[in-house]
Amino acid sequence: MWGWIMNAPAALRDAAARLAPATETPRLDAEILLAFALGISREDMILRLRDIPVPPEFATLIDRRLANEPIAHITGTRDFWTLTLSVTPDVLVPRPDSETLIEAAIDHFRDGAPKTILDFGTGSGALLLAALDQWPRATGMGIDISDAALTVASTNAARLGMADRATFQLGDWGEGIDARFDLILANPPYICTTAALPHDVLDHEPHLALFAGEDGLDAYRRLAPQIGGLLAPGGVAVMEIGFDQGQSAADLFRAEGLSVAVRQDLGKRDRCLEIAH
Repeated sequence: MWGWIMNAPAALRDAAARLAPATETPRLDAEILLAFALGISREDMILRLRDIPVPPEFATLIDRRLANEPIAHITGTRDFWTLTLSVTPDVLVPRPDSETLIEAAIDHFRDGAPKTILDFGTGSGALLLAALDQWPRATGMGIDISDAALTVASTNAARLGMADRATFQLGDWGEGIDARFDLILANPPYICTTAALPHDVLDHEPHLALFAGEDGLDAYRRLAPQIGGLLAPGGVAVMEIGFDQGQSAADLFRAEGLSVAVRQDLGKRDRCLEIAH
């Protein structure tokens, strides 16, 4: 209807007003969806906004967002670090907070570079592929318990030209892995089962990748005894945590004789464990 009754700036204003009760970023969501409907970049759309028609499908996209479907599922993609990744309901939508792990790894290897990388719970492959993009001579392996997630990760690696450097394997954390790695990445599930989550997360993202027992620490309990044997000398494991898990998660790894530092994200919240021998 918008294409007949109002121009693009007015359609965006109306869409943002409709989305306001459903999202913290109504204007941004509306702009992303209009650009997607038009098949152009958001930047190009903004430059041409007063001269472009409103496609009929824009209204349908707004309705889908009002039904709490994540933007990344509607568009099928999400930007992460330097990459644009394909995303499906089989994987977590990559979050900007997770880029903290890549920043921590860059700081650790400031005077060098990892040659081998392991990514636990790889999902879309976001962390592994971002690291491989950062260090073009490195190779890596992504582990996930979900075949469907591994398909998404493999597709992303191939599309980004990294299929020759990234392998993906079905697995249960570190079980059966006997190699050592310079860099270990992990964004395990860390939400307690009683936590209240937004509907666009709870209803649309895989619960296996979200929830980790009554205290959210079940995955760390599995990983803590394994990490030391998987780290190469001089290596580091960087692992995402919940904002309130800086002490509780770190203590599990310290109990295994490992050195642990807690790193904060841009919002000054505990976000990452940096684990070394």
